[in-house]
Amino acid sequence: MNVKSAGILGMGIYVPEKIMTNLDFEKELDTSDEWIKSRTGIEERRFVADDQATSDLASEASKKALESAGMKPEDIDMVILATCTPDYLIQNTACIVQKKIGAVNAAAFDIQAACSGFVYGLTIASGMIKAGMYKKILVIGAEALSRVVDMQDRNTCILFGDGAAAAVVGEVEEGYGILSSYIKSEGEDDEILRMPAGGTKRPATIEEVENRETFLKMKGQDVFKFAVQALPKATREALKLAGKETTDLHMVFPHQANKRIIESAAKRLKIPVDKFYINLNKFGNTSAASIGLALGEALEKGLVKKGDVIALTGFGAGLTYGSAVIKWAY
Repeated sequence: MNVKSAGILGMGIYVPEKIMTNLDFEKELDTSDEWIKSRTGIEERRFVADDQATSDLASEASKKALESAGMKPEDIDMVILATCTPDYLIQNTACIVQKKIGAVNAAAFDIQAACSGFVYGLTIASGMIKAGMYKKILVIGAEALSRVVDMQDRNTCILFGDGAAAAVVGEVEEGYGILSSYIKSEGEDDEILRMPAGGTKRPATIEEVENRETFLKMKGQDVFKFAVQALPKATREALKLAGKETTDLHMVFPHQANKRIIESAAKRLKIPVDKFYINLNKFGNTSAASIGLALGEALEKGLVKKGDVIALTGFGAGLTYGSAVIKWAY
């Protein structure tokens, strides 16, 4: 069997219109614009409108990705949606997106790898295409995190935003596309980053809601310690699998969680920080949408061209982490 080369054929991104600046938080919480910027690098983020859900953001990004790839919804035979903020706990959001965009010929399912979700989705799609099982797969990372952050918790609510990114993945010219993928996890049960209640372990009772346990909780220092190790490790391992060196990289698209984490990863990898695309100042941490939003914005600016070797690298709740090395195909 001939092993096919799989890569991204088109990208689309979407963010909601509502902008929440640091000054908006300053009015409601004991915090300041300077405090937030100095510790995170975030200046503003987008929040969904009252009538928007994750599926709406995902659908808009998907339509743009299809247009970018010059394809119709019917051409898609699988939809993979990475999210930790689904429309519903039961009924996968990918099926809702499938209906909204008219991908009538597609199988559809969600994956939950938090902020690493887009890399996990690309890995699954690449394997299926190389195996000849599917031809055109829509990989989406989408989040409506403003729905699950505690707006009374100044340490977490300032970090997160909403958005979506979508990629059409299919067969590409030999030697191009996704050269390698390295995904790993370090399972933990210490509430480093999770929503404590609302699942089957702790159902959303009146008491849990009143105690604000149905909101996202995070131990920031623990996440930071994990991230500064995971980002460079995943990138190195993916480069090794691709037979590439850090000097071969045109750009790196990291998970947009914290500017200090990105700067630390650049230092550990001995890659100039200006090769790391950063847009968290505008969008904050959009979890599974984050890496795709960065890549999609860079493509819109013409910063990535055919033949460029790039790395997509993320980490997230679970704990999960991973990286994909791609030789851009168009």
